[in-house]
Amino acid sequence: MSPSASPRPSRRTVLYGGLYGGLAAGLAVPAVSALGDQAVAAPAAVSSPSGSTAIRPFRFTASRDQLNELRRRVAATRWPSEELVADRSQGVQLATSQALAKYWNTRYDWRKFEAKLNGLPQYTTEIDGVDIHFIHVRSRHADAMPLIMTHGWPGSIVELLETIGPLTDPTAHGGRAADAFHLVLPSVPGFGFSGQPTETGWDTGRTAKAWAELMRRLGYPKYVAQGGDVGAAVTDSLGRLAPAGLLGIHLNLLVPALGGVQFPATTPDEVAATQALGEFARSGNGYIVEQSNRPQTIGYALLDSPVALASWMLDHDTDSYYKISRAFRGGLVAGNLTRDHVLDNVTLYWLTGTGVSSARAYWESAMARGGQTPPPVTVPVGFSAFPGEIFQSPRSWAELAYPTLAYYNKPARGGHFAAWEEPQLFTEEVRAAFRSLR
Repeated sequence: MSPSASPRPSRRTVLYGGLYGGLAAGLAVPAVSALGDQAVAAPAAVSSPSGSTAIRPFRFTASRDQLNELRRRVAATRWPSEELVADRSQGVQLATSQALAKYWNTRYDWRKFEAKLNGLPQYTTEIDGVDIHFIHVRSRHADAMPLIMTHGWPGSIVELLETIGPLTDPTAHGGRAADAFHLVLPSVPGFGFSGQPTETGWDTGRTAKAWAELMRRLGYPKYVAQGGDVGAAVTDSLGRLAPAGLLGIHLNLLVPALGGVQFPATTPDEVAATQALGEFARSGNGYIVEQSNRPQTIGYALLDSPVALASWMLDHDTDSYYKISRAFRGGLVAGNLTRDHVLDNVTLYWLTGTGVSSARAYWESAMARGGQTPPPVTVPVGFSAFPGEIFQSPRSWAELAYPTLAYYNKPARGGHFAAWEEPQLFTEEVRAAFRSLR
C-alpha cells in the first residue's frame, strides 16, 4: 500500500497499537479493564508487603574501590577491530568508544556529579515491594503545580536534572511565578537507585500505579505528569488509569506510533514521519529486539565491561548518537549533551549495576501485550514534537492517538533526550502544555 493510501486507524487499533502492538520500542502498557469511554477509577492504594509507607532521606557515595575498579576495567578493555563502514550502520564506531574510554579514565570526575546529586533532596520509599528512589524539589512559589516526570532508557534521572531550576524557580530562569512546579523525579524500578524487582510483572502500568501512590504519599491531591521514551509509556499508562487528582499529561514521544499502527501518510509531515519510522525499524532498533527478547544475555556484557555498557547505551537513535559521538571526538556539542553529562549517566548505570535490570523493562512490556481494549486517555494531553526525535509526530497523529489533545507544538531544537539536550526549551514546552490546567 502506498503511503498516500494508508487508512485512518480505528480508535481500537490505535489503543492496541500503542499499548499491545509490541510498541516496537518495547514500551507497551499492560492490559486493564475495558470501561468503554468512561474514565477509569483511581487505582487502589499500592502498599508494600510490610505495610511501611515511610519516606526516607537518601544519599549515595561511591567507594574508592568502586571507582578504582571502574578505571581498571576501562583500561583493560579488549577492543574489537574497526568497523568496515564510514557511518554507524554497523554499530557504535570504534573511534567513538575509544575517545569515550580515554576521557572516562583520564578526565571524568564522578565526585563532582555525586556532590551535585547529594545536594538535591533525595528520598526512597517502598511501594509494592520495591524501594522507589526519587528527587523531590518543592518550589518557593506557594501556588506551584505538582509535576511528576519520568525518564526513559538509556536515560535516568540524570537526563532531567537540568530542568529542576527552570521548572521549580521560573522567575530565576526567564519565567513567571505562575509557571512554577513542585517537582518529583522518580527512578523507574530497575533503574538508578530504585530497587531491582525480584519478580516479573513490573511493566509500565504497574509503575504508573506506583507513581499514583507516590504522589498520594507526598500529599498532592492534584498533579500533572510528563514523560518521554519509557517515561512516555508510563505517563500514557497513568493517563489511562486516570487516578484521582491527575489533571493532565505531557509527552514528547508518540507511544502508539511505535506499536505498528498504520497512521495516515498523506500530508508531507505524515509522509516524513512514516519514512522515519520505517528507517528506524529497518536499521535502528537492534537494542529493542535484544532487550525485548533476551535482556539477560546482553546483561552479562553490561555488568562486566564498562565500555560495553557505554557503547550499548550510545547505540540508541541516529540523531543522539551522532551528537554524543561528536562531543567525544572533539566536535560541536549539542546543547547539554556534553561528555561529562553523558558519563554521569553511564557511570550511574555502572555503579548501581542496573544494566540488565533496566533492560528487562523492555521484556516486561513485551510480555504485557494482549488483553481487553484499554480505556482511552480522558485527561487533557500536551505533546511536543522535537525535530531530532526518532520521528517527528505530526499533529494529525497526536490527535488520533489522543482525542483530548489540548496542546501541540514543534520546538525548534532538540531530539530524543529533549530535557537533557535542551532543558530551557523543554521547560518552556512543559510550562505551555500545563498552563491552561492551573
